[in-house]
Amino acid sequence: MNFFQILSEIEKTDPEVFERFDSRRRVFKHMTGFGKKMTAAALPLAMGSIFNKAYGQTTTSAPSIPDVLNFALKLEYLEAYFYNLGLSGDGTIGNNTTSATQTALRAQMSPNNVTALLKIRTDENNHVNFLREALTKAGATPIAVPAVSQFDFTGGKGSGTGPFAGVFTDAGLFLAVAQSLEDTGVRAYKGGAPYLASNDDILTAALNIHSVEARHAARLRTMRRGGLMNTAPAGTAAGSNPSSSPKSWVSGTDNGGASPAQTAAIYGAGTAPAYTPSGITFPAEDNVTQGGVNLQTALASLNFPASAFSEAFDEPLPVPTVLSIASTFTITGSTFFA
Repeated sequence: MNFFQILSEIEKTDPEVFERFDSRRRVFKHMTGFGKKMTAAALPLAMGSIFNKAYGQTTTSAPSIPDVLNFALKLEYLEAYFYNLGLSGDGTIGNNTTSATQTALRAQMSPNNVTALLKIRTDENNHVNFLREALTKAGATPIAVPAVSQFDFTGGKGSGTGPFAGVFTDAGLFLAVAQSLEDTGVRAYKGGAPYLASNDDILTAALNIHSVEARHAARLRTMRRGGLMNTAPAGTAAGSNPSSSPKSWVSGTDNGGASPAQTAAIYGAGTAPAYTPSGITFPAEDNVTQGGVNLQTALASLNFPASAFSEAFDEPLPVPTVLSIASTFTITGSTFFA
């Protein structure tokens, strides 16, 4: 039995086979000696054990790559529709917005802020197009394009009178909801990454989108901190109090977010689904432990506050938690985030 020939054949259909073994690479490093010490009858059993470890990291109910991409596509539709409704200025397009309301919303903000929002809107629409194309190229079926009427960005489940009522007429509220959506997206992409690890190209693309979502979130915080009419360059907050909230990054659990009753879950801990790979957890954003090390304790001599350690890392969220958060902005009866 030629073990390496078998691996060569497997590699033809799974180019990432060697990457699946992680710390078990030492098995292959010493495979020659390992094989000499084994009988021909024992070798198949050893191979079975090795491959069970390599390919058995999650249960069969774990989401597939198309599942994760369609999940991401749903979130991108949520964000793209939000910015389109608030900013596009192309006539009546649902959720009680018209070209007049969109113009009025823009007028409450400086040209710099409007330009930033329009760039974010373009990014989100591009993400929708990219994910649909990626799914199609992978031989999978993208979700059906959702109707705008499925969404209620006031959080009123279709009444238009939810906790974010006025979201498309009050620029401050618009930015707060935008921040909530982007923060959810950042944690969602990080939570979905482990299920894309078997395809380097798709994982790289997803992480690229993740980084863009993080930039969006930081820019929106800077806009909120600097004020609606701030005309300073991106990344500054002229005339604002540097110690005021929000910071331009997530700090702790963000005081529950824009409207704690609805947004606290964005910054809280998630419950790991049964299919979660071993070792993956979903702590809240105020987490100070990374890689099993409590950074606040280990670096106590530096006298940094706990917030400094939590601010240095983004934490993932599992799919069920993200779907629950996103459903805040759909109408009663919608199954889009079911």
